[in-house]
Order: sequence, then C-alpha cells, then structure tokens
Amino acid sequence: MSTPKNDNKQVFRVEGFSCASCAQTFERNVKDLSGVESAEVNFGASKITVYGSTSVNELEKAGAFEKLKVRPDHEKKKKMIDSRPTESFFRKHQNVFGALIFLSFGLLSLYINGEDNVITGLSFATSMVIGGHELFKIGFMNLLKLRFDMKTLMTVAVIGAAIIGEWLEGSIVVILFAISEALERFSMDKARNSIKSLMDIAPDEALIRRDNREQLIAVDDIQIGDIMIVKPGQKLAMDGVVIKGHSSINQSAVTGESIPVEKVIDDSVYAGTLNEEGYLEVKVTKLVHDTTLAKVIQLVEDAQAVKAPSQAFIDRFAKYYTPAIMIVAFFVATLPPLFFDAPWEASIYQGLAVLVVGCPCALVISTPVSIVTAIGNAAKNGVLIKGGVYLEEAGRLKAVAFDKTGTLTKGIPEITDVVSYNDLNDGELIYIAATLESYSQHPLASAVLKEAENKQINYKKSNVQEFSSVTGQGIKGVIEDQLYQIGNLRMFENLYTKQVDDTVTQQINTLQNQGKTVLIIGNSKEIMGLIAVADQIRENSNQVIQQLHDLGIKETIMLTGDNQSTAMAIGNLTGVKDVAAELMPEDKMNFVKSYQEKYGRVAMVGDGVNDAPALAASTVGIAMGGAGTDTALETADIALMADDLKKLPYTMKLSRKALWIIKQNITFSLGIKLLALVLVVPGWLTLWIAILADVGATLLVTANGLRLLRVKDKS
Repeated sequence: MSTPKNDNKQVFRVEGFSCASCAQTFERNVKDLSGVESAEVNFGASKITVYGSTSVNELEKAGAFEKLKVRPDHEKKKKMIDSRPTESFFRKHQNVFGALIFLSFGLLSLYINGEDNVITGLSFATSMVIGGHELFKIGFMNLLKLRFDMKTLMTVAVIGAAIIGEWLEGSIVVILFAISEALERFSMDKARNSIKSLMDIAPDEALIRRDNREQLIAVDDIQIGDIMIVKPGQKLAMDGVVIKGHSSINQSAVTGESIPVEKVIDDSVYAGTLNEEGYLEVKVTKLVHDTTLAKVIQLVEDAQAVKAPSQAFIDRFAKYYTPAIMIVAFFVATLPPLFFDAPWEASIYQGLAVLVVGCPCALVISTPVSIVTAIGNAAKNGVLIKGGVYLEEAGRLKAVAFDKTGTLTKGIPEITDVVSYNDLNDGELIYIAATLESYSQHPLASAVLKEAENKQINYKKSNVQEFSSVTGQGIKGVIEDQLYQIGNLRMFENLYTKQVDDTVTQQINTLQNQGKTVLIIGNSKEIMGLIAVADQIRENSNQVIQQLHDLGIKETIMLTGDNQSTAMAIGNLTGVKDVAAELMPEDKMNFVKSYQEKYGRVAMVGDGVNDAPALAASTVGIAMGGAGTDTALETADIALMADDLKKLPYTMKLSRKALWIIKQNITFSLGIKLLALVLVVPGWLTLWIAILADVGATLLVTANGLRLLRVKDKS
C-alpha cells in the first residue's frame, strides 16, 4: 500500500489488543472515521499510525468493541496510568469469572436435578451470555458486514449450540475461547516486553548547566548544545560528546557490549548507557526523539510491522481459510441428513464442532509471537533486525561476504616495518614520508603521521612545494629543494630508466605476502626505503568465521580493493574460504550477485557507508557498528550496534532458531486442525474437544515462540 500524501501523520500507542484479527477490525474502524485518510496498525508494537485528523476519544470509540485504550506516542505511559485507574486482574477478566461461576451452578444443578431442569438450563445459558456477550457483539457485526474471522466462527457455533439445546457445551466453548484470547494477549505482551524494557532505560530528566546554573530539566526540553552533568552511577539521558572528564560507560543497553567502554574528551556517548565511575560533562548533540536509543526503538517497532514471508503466507491463507471452514461446516451439517438419512441434530452438532475446531487462533498467533520475541531479544543484545523478512532470510543464508577494512580488520592502519637504504636512518625516512603525507588524503597517511608523532618527529617544520597526486601510483612533492615520491612499485618503474633492484622487489613481495601494504619512498634517482603498513585483523575474526561454518554457512568470501597478496594473507589469517581482491565497488556488487546465483541467499557484511552497492544487492545487508551511525541504521537490513563481529554468529543462530520455531508452529497449528477434522468422520468430535484443541494449540505455539527469549549471546 502506498503512503498517503496527507502530511498530517499521527502515531498512537494502543493497549488492550487481544488478537491479530481484533487489531485488523480496529484498523478498519479507524479508517471509517471522519477526517481519517488512512490508518495502519502495527500489532507487534501495539501502535497505530493515522493519516489525517482524529482524536484519542474518536480512536477509543473505534476500539470500544475491545475496550482499547489509546494515547499519543510521545506521551509517557505513566501519564496515562495517572489519569485512569488501573484495572485489577479480576476486573479485567470478570466476564470469565462470572461465566465460570454460573457454569459451576449449572454443573451442580445437572448433578442434582438432571439435564432437563430449568435451573440447569438457565445457569448454562447465563454462563454463555456473561462469558460471550462481547464475542457475540463483534460476531454479529462481522456477520452483517460479511467479515469472516475467528469471532464470527465462534459466534455462529455457540448460537447453533444453543439452538440445538447444547447449553453446557456452548458455555464451555465460550469460556475456553475467552481463556484462549487471554493467552494470546499474555503471549504478545510477554514478547513486547523486550522492547518496552528498552523504552524505560533512559532517564526522563537530566542535570543541565545553563547560564552557569545547574538544574534538572525534562528530556523533552533539553536542547542541542546544552551541557549535561553526569555523575558516577547515573544513566545518560541524551546523546552527546564528552567535553570534560574520563570514565567507563556501560553501553550494553544500546550496543550489547558486556564490557564497559573507556570514554575521554571528544568521545561519543549514548542515551540509556550507565556512567560507572567518573564525573563527565557532555555536550548534547541530539534531541530526545533523535537519540540513538530512540532510533533503535523506533526501528525495532517498525520492524515488527514488516511482515515475514511466513506471516504473509498466514494472512493470505487465513483470508480463504475461514470462509472455507464455514463451507465445510455447512456441508458436514447438511449432507449426511440429506443423502444418508443421518439425524439432523447430530449432523448440525458436528458442523458446529467443525466451526469451532476451524478457529485459527493458534495459526494466527504462531508467527508474530516468534518474530516479535526474536527481534526483541536481538535488540537487547545489540543487534537491530529491521523486519521479520530479514530475520527469516538470515536464517536461510548459505553464504556470507565480508568487506575487509573495518570488518574483518580493525580499520586502523599501523606501521609495522621501516626499511631504510643507503645509510638513511628510520627517523629521516619517516620525516620525509610524514611531510609528504600531511598533504595527502590517502587512508594510509594517518598511519605515517601517527608514527611520526609517536617518535616526536616534527614533520610540520618544512613546507611541500609542487605537491601532486599521481592516480593509482602515489604522491610527490619538493621538500627543501629535493623532489621526493611515495607510492607503489609501478610509480618507480615508470620513473627510473633502469630496473628496480631485485633485492628491493623481493623485500616488497615478502612484506606483501605477510598482508602488509608497502609504501616506497624515493627521490628522482633512487629508492630510499620502504614503510610497511598493515590493517590489523580483529582478534576474533578467525573464531567468528569458524563459528559461521559450524552453523552451516557453506561459503565465506572476503571482498576488498586491496592488492592480491595482502588480501590472500588476510584471508588466510581469518579463515575465509575465498578471497577477491583489487575490486571496485561495482565489482563487489557483481561478486555478490554471482554468489546469489550459486547459493541463492548471500549476506554482505560491511560498514554501512562504503560498499553500498554490494550491501544493497545482497539478500541481507549487515552493517558493523550501527550505534551512532545514522547511515548504518537507515541502510542496513541488520545492524550490529557494537563494532563487534562476534554478534554475527549469535544473529545467525537466533535467525535459524526463529525460522525453525515458526515452521514448527505453523505445521503443528495446521496439523492439530486436520487431526480434529478427521474425528468428524466417526462422529467423535465434540464442541469442547474442538475448543480445547484450539486452546491447547494456542498455548503450545505461544510457549514455543517464547523459547526464543532463551537464545543467548555467548560472545
């Protein structure tokens, strides 16, 4: 569905959804409201987005059939609770308790007075009305509008039971259906709690210094540029940059990192994280609705509205399933008496039982409870999965492609070797290299400058004249009337008429075979020395690759723009099965596409900024270090919030477990229906067995889906 053009978009939180079909009914009711152009319900996140103009009162009238409570998204939950008395458990389920009481009276009267007694019949009828009046109200409305959902089925079945005098079974069906709805509500609330817990970790106010005065200010009133005071043991309320102090910050709530991270001046910090030991002053860089934590929560909730393939299948299936069940029930009730002289009452009873057993409660809840639970669990462990579709696709992956720099390696180049020729010492060589590189934007320049600063070499004392860059070869410039060059072997082969000395060439090859990039330094006459720079691999890269292979990933490949020798050395150290080097961004994309043709589903793991074509072409794009990186959060299908590759095996494990549980739930839900329908043939299916099977199935698929909360990140 296309997004409405109306810019008047409002988002509301909804409390009280008992089932997915109720959420759909609420959505239809809201769309019918005057002034509403369109509406979209996110059942997993208990939210509704309204395009157009409406009010909370109008929305609550639209949800009166379910007694829904609505509040604007930006309002804190406790404000709503303060204005409305909290319902007790008994009051919330008083219809069930009332129905149980009259059912008990009826059973007692049945034992004492028999089945045909007026008191017995009235007790069961009263139980049915008390327990099912809300159900009947919705069911009748659906019948009038020819909408066939589970409540329509139940309404027809219970009324039919009353007509043929099966008051006891009708009342049992009503009570068990109410219990089934309560179970569904409980399971979804349990699954949503993993997200709700994220909402509560950031404080509602912060100590702010304004005009040389410290004051507690609500987060909604804090502005960019305010100075936030954070004392030891306090949580940060806003994103910002440290301008004073030094401390360890526990970032597990946002990034999933179990070990606190040292923070010094100019380091970024995030709302919801815990200042463990030091005093900090933080300059606020984002408003409360734009913090990293707020974006994570928003994206996780939006992810629950992105339907997975299995959920889309269930929705399409249910669209035809419910009318089909009604047709089957009609034939079961009418064909035997018409063609086989079977008693009408028994056949109608069997037809009603088919309606009850056809109630798709377990089937409808089977997928969303699993997806919401898995996405919530991932978010709490620092992995942002942006939809059920990506959760399922990650569970089906056969190959994973990795960017090298910043993914399998740390992304911070360091000088590892300095080789000087012709009596030139290392300090002089680094001085020449740093002076030239200070004018360069090359990624390796930072390593040379850092080494010069560590050795306290003052490379800024000389100016570079006639500086220029030679594309694909290196840089050159005049320092103190002498021309110098830094570049690759091709640059010096083109410069000198004689061949480069074999000893130099052999040394370059040796360093490159060790996974190092070699910078050659020389003047117009000769090569003066070599500087080897390496991007150190992450300590856990090899372990992560091995874990992925153990999980069943058939192919791992490293894609890099680096030279072949360096790439092969890094590939051998990390344990990837294949390496492709000297690639442009377009080449990486083509490699991903070729692997998709071979393996079907391929993930690309990168930094979310570079390698954009490859990330977009992959089945699942996975970005490293999503915390604080807007591009990664917006473009990736999955974002590892910490710059930690160890989160990848956990994500794969969770996705595969979720996919397996979803398949189990769908198979079991449909299987129990077929088994119950088989009981129709010998006439063994009763109303209470039918509804008990549905309640049991709902309970089992719910418990099975909630098992995903137990999948832990063991990194």
